[in-house]
Amino acid sequence: MIPEFTVALAGLARRQEEVVLQASVSPYHLFRDTAEVTVLRKNLLSWYDLEKRDLPWRRQAEGEMDLDRRAYAVWVSEVMLQQTQVATVINYYTRWMQEVNQLWAGLGYYSRGRRLQEGARKVIEELGGHMPRTAETLQQLLPGVGRYTAGAIASIAFGQAAGVVDGNVVRVLCRVRAIGADPSSTLVSQHLWTLAQQLVDPARPGDFNQAAMELGATVCTPQRPRCSQCPMQSLCRAHQRVEREQLLASQSLPSSGDVEECAPNTGQCQLCAPPTEPWDQTLGVANFPRKASRRPPREECSATCVLEQPRAVGGARILLVQRPNSGLLAGLWEFPSVTVEPSRQHQPKALLQELQSWVGPLPATRLQHLGQVVHTFSHIKLTYQVYGLTLEEQTPVTTSLPGVRWLTREEFHTAAVSTAMKKALTFCLRWFQKIPGVYPVQTEKAQPRPESPG
Repeated sequence: MIPEFTVALAGLARRQEEVVLQASVSPYHLFRDTAEVTVLRKNLLSWYDLEKRDLPWRRQAEGEMDLDRRAYAVWVSEVMLQQTQVATVINYYTRWMQEVNQLWAGLGYYSRGRRLQEGARKVIEELGGHMPRTAETLQQLLPGVGRYTAGAIASIAFGQAAGVVDGNVVRVLCRVRAIGADPSSTLVSQHLWTLAQQLVDPARPGDFNQAAMELGATVCTPQRPRCSQCPMQSLCRAHQRVEREQLLASQSLPSSGDVEECAPNTGQCQLCAPPTEPWDQTLGVANFPRKASRRPPREECSATCVLEQPRAVGGARILLVQRPNSGLLAGLWEFPSVTVEPSRQHQPKALLQELQSWVGPLPATRLQHLGQVVHTFSHIKLTYQVYGLTLEEQTPVTTSLPGVRWLTREEFHTAAVSTAMKKALTFCLRWFQKIPGVYPVQTEKAQPRPESPG
């Protein structure tokens, strides 16, 4: 099927879904008054012009006349900002383009960097060096570009009136229209995207989207929002609800609930908070949005070994192997590791087999357990049981296998390794003790036996 036709069909289906959804939603959760939308746009953009933060990707996009370069600058920043705070991203962004994985290590969510690189190659090799110009074609043609990233690039770089919904925008919209249902549900998510598309300013779509995100990041925050400084306060249903609840409390009257404003004749609204979650007077507008129930991260255990050659030419070298190109920490380098049961009973044997698959026979008696390092990813709590093994022979161990590198400590710190591996090495270094003539590894000291009484 022709890509343009596929994109058009997807856009038509989405608009049909939005029409059906709006027909079933109470006006309480909508913007039915065009004058209200105009005021919201004006207030938000005026606030943004005065209060926006000076961020490197904004300067890059604003000062770049080449549309493709501008789009790429936006693309990089939006991918980096996924699940990562602005303060963390700023330094990484300014150092970008030396080597994707190397600079990305530490930001987390490593597959983002790999997909960005794949997308950039596709732009050069298949699209003639030109970025797709609309949110629909960006999402259709570029790997790893979802609805939010596509809307951000299209609106900021190309001026398309495409709404965006990220975590900050979710919070702002849920409060402005008093949406108390779970924002991660399909129905609520669709409604939020509809609102975002309705509200985006066609004259300044990129600025409007950035303003909405900026508001959520700096004013309409998860805890202790600064409502008195909010340019949308007069239009905010959550703020109106707070004032109403305060008035009722002052008169010793029970809470009214959103349903009286929303759907008094039709029963429970699917966008309001369920009856099982009553209004919390202490939270104020932070009653919105409802916190989605989060599953605790699953727990896994891995045995990993810092294998080193202290007598290698040029200084001690540490063995690193490359992870598979898919899955957790795809493509990054790590100490040889193997997934194990939490019990340490069979860990040394499994780990030694893994080590020998990379470098051949090794002395099992020297494999020393040093302790553990716990690192929590977004969905996994991974406990590394850290082992150390020093090869004291003068002749260095070499290997011709792909995906294997012997690095100095200095090279290690500039390699594409995860934060978890850096934790493991730092932990090991605290345990190493100096042995004359070799790069040291500490052996466990036997605990002194208590003296017998008498």
